[in-house]
Amino acid sequence: MTTRRQLIQGAAASLLGVGHLQARAQSRVETLRIIVGFPPGGTTDAFARRVGEKLRGTYANNVIIDNKPGAGGQIGVMTLKSAAPDGAHILYSPASMLTIYPHSYSKLNYTQSDVAPIGIGHSTDHAFVVGPAVPDSVKNVRDFVEWAKANPGKAGIGNPAAGSMPHLLAGRLAMLGSFQITNVPFPGSGPAIPQVLGGQLAGMSSPLGDWVQHHRSGKARILATSGPDRSVYTPDVATYREQGFGELVVREWFGFFAPAAASDAVKENLNSALRAAMGQQDIRDFVTPLAANLEASTAADHVRRLAADSDMARRLVQALGFKADS
Repeated sequence: MTTRRQLIQGAAASLLGVGHLQARAQSRVETLRIIVGFPPGGTTDAFARRVGEKLRGTYANNVIIDNKPGAGGQIGVMTLKSAAPDGAHILYSPASMLTIYPHSYSKLNYTQSDVAPIGIGHSTDHAFVVGPAVPDSVKNVRDFVEWAKANPGKAGIGNPAAGSMPHLLAGRLAMLGSFQITNVPFPGSGPAIPQVLGGQLAGMSSPLGDWVQHHRSGKARILATSGPDRSVYTPDVATYREQGFGELVVREWFGFFAPAAASDAVKENLNSALRAAMGQQDIRDFVTPLAANLEASTAADHVRRLAADSDMARRLVQALGFKADS
């Protein structure tokens, strides 16, 4: 039999539940701006848009992708730096803007302390690949080292940007293997791929997704990947580490950031909403053609990865003596 006291307690609990739901509804952001430091159409932009679609109606009533291209992604970081720390402004960016740039630029208008890591979205291994300009007998990195030494001046290696992680990896590989390469930077991977496939360039260092289909078709050969273990997309390809180049281990990530002054509550709310969005199947399906890995990490893991990869980038930049603004 229900007592009067139980009825009163039940009614109170119901009111608390309604109040909690109302509080949650009231805490929804009116408009979320996801800043992307690159033009529309690229991978970073496309992933941000997919996740933004999932946040509309849950975390925020409206979601806007705010493209701020320029200075190799720096404008995006600076835009976030000056944004309000209210949970209505976040950045989606490749790691390089915050891991490599602080070490390769003598002057930068932001520091890592200007942003707060919220969580990693997706990541990718980098590939070292050769095309028809290199004999079929070259099947791994060690073979390439010997070929490059025997053919001085022929090892032209493209990369998607001077100072990018693929550029640093190829440059350090040449130092470790004691051979010479001609570094050929491009404005992105797109213009370089035909030159490798056509034999104008010996090879390229760039994201794995650029090359998986060409590798499978036999038009190009991936000689190594940069991850800590073999990629599920190319299980037949050994990593740099497996081939004796243990210094060249990196899985480059793309992460979400809030302004540095964001409260713990704002950061926790953002991470929870982002991980829920990325848990949906169509987001998982999106990264597969890119040969990428969906991570949906915690903020704490993002903080650790930022520190570790920044330290690696510092060592690579110093070893190569590279300066982006020289």
